[in-house]
Amino acid sequence: MDALKKEDVYTINDIYALPDGERAELIDGKIYYMAPPNTRHQMLVSDLHYQIKDYIKQNNGECNVFPAPFAVFLNENNKNYVEPDISVICDKNKITDKGCNGAPDWVIEIVSPSSKPMDYFTKLFKYRTAGVKEYWIVDPIKQRVTVYLFEKEIMEEYSFGTDIPVGIYEGFGIKVE
Repeated sequence: MDALKKEDVYTINDIYALPDGERAELIDGKIYYMAPPNTRHQMLVSDLHYQIKDYIKQNNGECNVFPAPFAVFLNENNKNYVEPDISVICDKNKITDKGCNGAPDWVIEIVSPSSKPMDYFTKLFKYRTAGVKEYWIVDPIKQRVTVYLFEKEIMEEYSFGTDIPVGIYEGFGIKVE
């Protein structure tokens, strides 16, 4: 009887060993290479980052907001490393020089055609099980934002241009355009 072939299991060390300029994420020991983002993607990241940072600043908030590339080490193990498009972290103890140790409070991913299965399935499950409180999937092609409030077990969809309430901040809404 032939032994089953063992699949390669990668670690964060493999991510750091990638050639300069090459970006990838690591989920459960599997490497997922990332295509460079397009202009529309970057405009959305920039606008969302600005709106969130401005709200936090105006309200003397304790949370920090980071746009990609920003390292998030989701679990205690060394087999999960992601770079969400936007990470909002309210526990300053999670923030180190290398990134965020543990789950951010709020994660936003901008969907590209190549990242759809990752954002809608793989990361959705990973973020929920890691303890992310709120996860937004922004889909520029469908002009739709899917919002998951994991603690309340709520999933809602919004069209671009409508005011989307932010679950972790009472009274804060964002328009994605």
